[in-house]
Amino acid sequence: MVYAARLCLEAGADGITIHPRPDQRHVRPGDVGELAQLLRGYPAAEFNIEGNPFHAFLDFATEVRPQQCTLVPDETVAFTSDHGWDLSRDADRLRPVIKTIQRLGARVSLFIDPDPSTVERAASLGVERVELYTATYAEAFARNNALAGVDPYIATAMRARELGIQVNAGHDLSLQNLGFFLSKVPSIAEVSIGHALIADALEFGLSETVRRYLAITQKNIASSH
Repeated sequence: MVYAARLCLEAGADGITIHPRPDQRHVRPGDVGELAQLLRGYPAAEFNIEGNPFHAFLDFATEVRPQQCTLVPDETVAFTSDHGWDLSRDADRLRPVIKTIQRLGARVSLFIDPDPSTVERAASLGVERVELYTATYAEAFARNNALAGVDPYIATAMRARELGIQVNAGHDLSLQNLGFFLSKVPSIAEVSIGHALIADALEFGLSETVRRYLAITQKNIASSH
């Protein structure tokens, strides 16, 4: 895990995102501290820990004090994150968790579906960022319907910008669909690439794959601002 993260950082990755799930399918608890130690040698890189804040997540945040905590609503039985927060239901129980994380010195990002009204609720909670769940866009792209698929994300990102909230994006983004997304959706601050990056690394190698994603983000994020 540490070796792979170092390869990514040496290739120019802007940060490392981990998801320490209770079932340990992504990283093990011991990996969190080891990766935090590695990141100390790369002061310009960001450490982002994502997970459900009601599943021992705060223990990791308290231990390593990452730059960003991305809160996702996945349950222990979920295979992967497959939806954003329902803030009409979950806002009250998230509010104290968000304040606790912010007191640790971390930025808070909420994982949400593309919906301007959800961004408005996120703003009322005082978070610095939201992360747009991009699986529905990726599915539309695969059906050759990318333009329609990206429309909700454009509207959501524009509303976030009006509210002073930065926007991240992640889930099922790939070398094929990332450029179009970034060229259309304004003001994306960062993207998280997981499964596709590892799949591409089987063909191109990990370092070269990171460089290919960076080339897409550097070209398209700049043009969309």
